[in-house]
Amino acid sequence: REINALGETMREHRVGALEATALLRTVMSEIDVAVFAFDPERRLRLVNRAGERLLSLPSERALLRTAEELGLEDCLRVRDGGATNTLSSFRERGVPHQLLVIADLSQPLREEELKAWQRIVRVLGHELNNSLAPIKSIAGSLASLLAREPLPADWREDVRSGLDVVTARAVSLSRFMESYARLARLPQPRLAPVELGPLVRRVAGLETRVRVEVAAGAEQTVSADADQLEQLLINLVRNAADASLVTNGSVRVGWRAHGGQVEIWVEDEGLGLANTANLFVPFFTTKPGGSGIGLVLSRQIAEAHGGTLTLENRARGRGCEARLRLPLQ
Repeated sequence: REINALGETMREHRVGALEATALLRTVMSEIDVAVFAFDPERRLRLVNRAGERLLSLPSERALLRTAEELGLEDCLRVRDGGATNTLSSFRERGVPHQLLVIADLSQPLREEELKAWQRIVRVLGHELNNSLAPIKSIAGSLASLLAREPLPADWREDVRSGLDVVTARAVSLSRFMESYARLARLPQPRLAPVELGPLVRRVAGLETRVRVEVAAGAEQTVSADADQLEQLLINLVRNAADASLVTNGSVRVGWRAHGGQVEIWVEDEGLGLANTANLFVPFFTTKPGGSGIGLVLSRQIAEAHGGTLTLENRARGRGCEARLRLPLQ
């Protein structure tokens, strides 16, 4: 009886192992990441469907080829390839093998690129329509006016007023296109030592519409393009002042060092942000007459200096806080 029970247990274990193997093979064939297994001679012993697609070879032609022949030799030299590939080891019947997993990011990148273009086209179309719609309307009105017989006594005044609207929209559209060009050709920063204290105080002094308080930290020096960094801070302080004007609030700006970085922060006392999803989308703006490139340009400058820029609602009190982090010199 004990022998029968032992045989039944072994049979169940064998069936379980076969089922687990079948499940593993099914998962391997269906997942979207490429999986390769190489023996000690670096010959391919296993590949799934995603791996076949990546190699553009069926498994029958790929198996037993060397990693060098398949163009995967460099992947086997790096223990951790980051987000695109990982390398680990396992044993099969006591023989060590290398398991290479490669994620094909081309499709997700194409999807993100398409989304970025769709956002830009949507915002560009919105801005162009804002200018072209009134121009079309005014042009139609003026054509109807000039077709009237006899002309009304004040037709010259109406024509002049209509042309003023057309000119204003044309100027606005021209300014928008200039902003687009400026965003596309931001030069590389010319790095030099910059003392933060004098720079922040100078930028704060440029804003005269609201009170700007400087909460000075310890004096710090960063390696930066002084002109670009000043433009970035001017954008942040101006945005904060625009927000605080609505509530008759004020603006605070300061800096602090932390962990090899310096953080420059700008706080306003405005109404806060209802939605942060489009803050750094080019040409998106919630301000009348805004170009929608200030924050985008500011983030580009920050990243060109090896830093980051974030904007979020304040944890305490109303308003927003912009945080610029830069590496210390």
